[in-house]
Amino acid sequence: MNENPISKKPEIVKAIDSLRPVIEDIAVSLYKRPETGLNEVFASEKLRGILSDNGFSVEAGVADLPTAFVARVGTKRPNIAFMAEYDALPGIGHGCGHNLMAAVAVAAGLAMSRVCPPDEFGASWSVLGTPAEETIGGKVVMVEKGVFKDVDAAFIAHPGQRNSVGGGVHWASHPLEITFHGRTSHAGGNPEAGVNALDACVNAYIAIRNLRNHLKDSVRIAGIITHGGHAQNIVPDVAQMRFTLRSTDWRYLENVLIPKVKQCAEGAAHMVGCTVDFRHHEMLFRDTLDYPVLQKICSQNFEYVGAEVPPPDPSYAGGGVTDVGSVTWVVPAIQIGFNATSARGHSAEMADSTITPRGIDAAVMAAKVLALSAYDIVTQPELLNEAKAYLKERLSR
Repeated sequence: MNENPISKKPEIVKAIDSLRPVIEDIAVSLYKRPETGLNEVFASEKLRGILSDNGFSVEAGVADLPTAFVARVGTKRPNIAFMAEYDALPGIGHGCGHNLMAAVAVAAGLAMSRVCPPDEFGASWSVLGTPAEETIGGKVVMVEKGVFKDVDAAFIAHPGQRNSVGGGVHWASHPLEITFHGRTSHAGGNPEAGVNALDACVNAYIAIRNLRNHLKDSVRIAGIITHGGHAQNIVPDVAQMRFTLRSTDWRYLENVLIPKVKQCAEGAAHMVGCTVDFRHHEMLFRDTLDYPVLQKICSQNFEYVGAEVPPPDPSYAGGGVTDVGSVTWVVPAIQIGFNATSARGHSAEMADSTITPRGIDAAVMAAKVLALSAYDIVTQPELLNEAKAYLKERLSR
């Protein structure tokens, strides 16, 4: 649909302002009842109820995740999705602000369904409930299960200390568990009869740590030995360690870093006479792909609502991981940041700040930016086509 790209923007802003009570209700309700990943029963039910009451068709338990959902109004394409997170952290509640993220996504979806109804506008609007970002990465599972196959673009907003349109580095991560198997014997009486799995494990640990000089700078290797035997007078027959392996490029991670780590472990096992097993105990989180066209659109809409976006800090190396990254490699998607707090992330202080007037005001602003940006890519289809072409080009590299 080609429409004057500013014609409905004032109405969208007004609609979001009218939804401030809904935003505050969601933020406060989830703050008072924090739930960790895959336990977000209250949060999921509340969000689904609000969307259902406002004309969205809602499917719960998608991707075999009990607290995930897809809410949609309309059947036409393009289908633009707003992603909601709502899992809390153990002990400190919503110290990552996911209660605000849920409120922003719902408000953006409601506003677009009212101002730009699918039957008149020629597009569909979805709100995706994506649980367990802090643990298993619900979006990774939802990508693997095909939930995003009929989504044309996706938006999400994360609270923090500054407004942003990406540009920070979210790394790829694929944790690996390595287990060595040997044979027990008496450590004092006949140690030579045993095969020391811990020796293999320690040798492998040192070798893996020394890989740094043989890899690009854009990798991170962090590991611990999780099991080294049962008693000091028994040659250990099993030893185990776990590594979090990260890179700014998921393909380099999968095709270079992980094979080299496995080579180190296999060499250490061969030297001692052990066998070795590998298991990815968490799924692959891909790095976040930044879309210049989406960054430009969101930046313009921050400006439209009177907010500033400072330039990215070139000294910030990142190192964090988000399951949004996996979404960006299957559909054009962007995670904006919005200035909602002065508190550090993953803290009780940040949790408390999410229900302050500043936090709610920031969420209202973020909902406007997402809704306005979604409006832009539908009313100017060349922008969405540019984003899709960029994804195709990046996948071909």
